[in-house]
Amino acid sequence: MLDIHQINTGRGNSALLIFPDGTSLLVDAGASNVEPPRGATRVPDGSRTPGEWIARYARRMMVHDAEPVIDYGVVTHFHPDHMGRICPDSKTSATGAYKLTGFTDLAERIQIRTMIDRGWPDYDYPAPRDSELMQNYRAFLDYQGAHEEMQVERLEPGRRDQIVLRRAPERYPNFEVRNIAANGEVWTGVGTATRRHFPALDATPEEDWPTENQSSLAIRVTYGRFDYYTGGDLPGHPRPGYPDWQDVETPVAKAVGSVDAAVLNHHGNRDSTNAFFVSALRPRVWIIPARMADHPGHDVIDRMYSTRLYPEPRDVFSINMIDANKMVIGELLTRLKSDQGHIVIRVVEGGEQYRVIILDDAAENFHVTAVHGPYAAR
Repeated sequence: MLDIHQINTGRGNSALLIFPDGTSLLVDAGASNVEPPRGATRVPDGSRTPGEWIARYARRMMVHDAEPVIDYGVVTHFHPDHMGRICPDSKTSATGAYKLTGFTDLAERIQIRTMIDRGWPDYDYPAPRDSELMQNYRAFLDYQGAHEEMQVERLEPGRRDQIVLRRAPERYPNFEVRNIAANGEVWTGVGTATRRHFPALDATPEEDWPTENQSSLAIRVTYGRFDYYTGGDLPGHPRPGYPDWQDVETPVAKAVGSVDAAVLNHHGNRDSTNAFFVSALRPRVWIIPARMADHPGHDVIDRMYSTRLYPEPRDVFSINMIDANKMVIGELLTRLKSDQGHIVIRVVEGGEQYRVIILDDAAENFHVTAVHGPYAAR
């Protein structure tokens, strides 16, 4: 089977994918510090850090390994709710080389074999990144690399041979992970060809340079007839007065095409999930990685449910939904199939069918609270 776990800690994005042969991929390990009422509550509670909770979740779900490892760790972009935040109380690693938060915290508890991000090795696009967060992340990479415990790579759009089955690829020829976008370079949908969506920096005013969100990574996972999309915080609506190329969702959607399941870009923030993106991907299952009171925006969820954008049925699931957002949006949010809990998409062998399973996130018993489907993959 292919299992896709959208993990809820209340502090940011994290998704664990377990491929049919047991290879594992962790997309993001967020550790933000936005507290209620604007932010979600800590899940299961505040007794452990988000990185610890994610590591414990991963170990529980990878019981097929005597000593579980993360084969691939992917940082979609360099924001705290996707990779971790340095706080005054952040502990230091056992080596003393870096602080523990998000990915660095998780790696203290479960080995990561390969890290993939958008900036390695120079981290200089669109400008050098030297924040405390990035200094800590790079210290983590340097230490791990020096001790030959982890490889580091830059995601290359267009490729389907960078994230691969590591254990039994010959058994699953109908499985692939396609790199869609990074740093404004987008797969064309043909072979491994890409094109530059962002303009040259030397011809662009610095105030219009690509933002961190716009530079996010995006991938598509395919297993037989089943397709899944995730793309960090890519936006689809430029801010008023900003250039049209800052809509990154549209070229990405053209490359991705129709999928069975999709994670909302930017948590469903108001600048994401534009009409073309919705109509091009037309998923049967939407996943909202919500953690704040504006996740999702009212117009975003209106577009997601619009049968004018695509007529087929769709089910919408959220790992969190804050009461303030329910009060503001109202009826549209009552249509959610689930508004609290870990979300697991389980794709059967061969990729012909899948189910959506909701797990209780209030404790580590992982009780199944609901099962939706089976859905027929397209």
